[in-house]
Amino acid sequence: MHRLLVALTFAISSSVAIADKAGDPDPRYAFEARVIQLPEGSRPHDAAPGRPGEIWYTAQRQGALGIVDIASWTYRQVPLGPGSAPHGVVLGPDGMAWITDGGQNAIVRYDPASEAIDVWKLPEETGYTNLNTGAFDADGVHWFTAQNGIYGKVDARGNMQVFKDPEGRGPYGIDDTPDGEIWYVSLAGSHLAKVDRKDGSVTMIEPPHEGAGLRRVWADSQGDLWISGWNSGKLYRYRPESSEWTSFDLPGEAPKAYAVYVDERDDVWVTDFASNNTLVFDPDTERWVATIPGSGPNANVRQILGRGREIYLPESGTDRLMLVIVGE
Repeated sequence: MHRLLVALTFAISSSVAIADKAGDPDPRYAFEARVIQLPEGSRPHDAAPGRPGEIWYTAQRQGALGIVDIASWTYRQVPLGPGSAPHGVVLGPDGMAWITDGGQNAIVRYDPASEAIDVWKLPEETGYTNLNTGAFDADGVHWFTAQNGIYGKVDARGNMQVFKDPEGRGPYGIDDTPDGEIWYVSLAGSHLAKVDRKDGSVTMIEPPHEGAGLRRVWADSQGDLWISGWNSGKLYRYRPESSEWTSFDLPGEAPKAYAVYVDERDDVWVTDFASNNTLVFDPDTERWVATIPGSGPNANVRQILGRGREIYLPESGTDRLMLVIVGE
């Protein structure tokens, strides 16, 4: 049974006093935000665009996929199966939710039209893999990472292949570039990897700082990769065409860069666990241009996704979801 739940909401309307070249407030970096209170103990890990007008989130500690209706600002949760502990969710080209479910050691697909659920278990010989995040390549194949040293792919029929990271533990964030190629980063291995979609092999690329702890990766519209350094407290840009790395320090003392996302304007969003803020970086000026505080202490935003002017910040530490609307 899927019970509709009306959420307690917190209305937040904020703007940031970032000046443009003329010294006037820059409307690009004004924002409005709404926060929805989700079930206590749900621990929303990732949030993603769903069907038009919906946000999907993973309720990691309640074994469910959450569905937020933006217009009514209400939510419901769909149980995913016994032992479920979902980590990541992405919208597939088929309009379905594709979920990396660490508890079931499976890729789970939810059809919002029929409410059917497919559960594709990883091969028994892989053991527990600690599934992490997924992305779709140019052919509509779902690629995924798992922190126990695994990455893999599964198609719409459930055909699956699993590969071992050359350096073992750590595969974490993953993303597709505008041309449909797949890249992932390793947190424990602290490397960037490009996947050969034909045979599943990877090309390993080392960052400029040893032990940087590369956590998440996201491609901009030009195919440049933006990467968060959990251990180094830096935001990295890697340009595949030139093999060039550039690093940018997060503000403050001992920052901990976790999630990274590039919006439709190519601005880069990064969460900093140390300051409890989400930061916005302008690649053109190479400046940090906006700060969005967590809705409560230790908000712990572990993934950022969005659609158009909407940015989704799931707060695993407060059991809340923040919707940020960016300026024109």
